[in-house]
Amino acid sequence: MYLTIPETAEFLSMEETKINALVLQGRIRAVHDGEQFLINKEQFHTHLEQVEKYRKMILDYLNEPIPEDIDVKDED
Repeated sequence: MYLTIPETAEFLSMEETKINALVLQGRIRAVHDGEQFLINKEQFHTHLEQVEKYRKMILDYLNEPIPEDIDVKDED
């Protein structure tokens, strides 16, 4: 499925100017049909899967309880 730049910006939650710049830099593959750029939506699945994987890893790390320090001695 092909998306226009505004649709891609909404899909990726980014600004249209940033998407346009990435297309012009060649970092996002797109086809120009004479009027507008068309971007294949499938190219973002791997990226979105990796983002979700790293988000889960960070949440797991932040939710991990802090272990007690074995060097702390109660000398009161």
